[in-house]
Formats: sequence, structure tokens, C-alpha cells
Amino acid sequence: MNTKFFSYKDAMNYLGIKSPITLHSYIKHGLLVIKICNSKKISKDSIDKFMKEHQKVVND
Repeated sequence: MNTKFFSYKDAMNYLGIKSPITLHSYIKHGLLVIKICNSKKISKDSIDKFMKEHQKVVND
């Protein structure tokens, strides 16, 4: 398994979001973060799983 780990900035780029507030909201709603000492990373697999779990059909 070749898992990619992102910094918060790289995770935001991967997700296509510009606001750290949005990323922290995703984390609050269950996006997993890896914390070792003062380093925080988010795996690509965790992002993909989180987004898949939160897919919904929206009827505007």
C-alpha cells in the first residue's frame, strides 16, 4: 500500500478548498488527522473515505 500523507496546506489543495476554517470543519465532522509530536498530517485515503462517506444527492 502506497499511502500519501498531506500537510494541512496540501490537503486543502487536494480538496480544492481555500479556507483553513473549512478544513477544520471537516476535521470536526470526522476527517481523521495523524498527529505525531507537533506534526499533523492527513492521509489521502482518509480524505477519499471521508468524502465518499459524506456524499449526498442535493436537490436545489
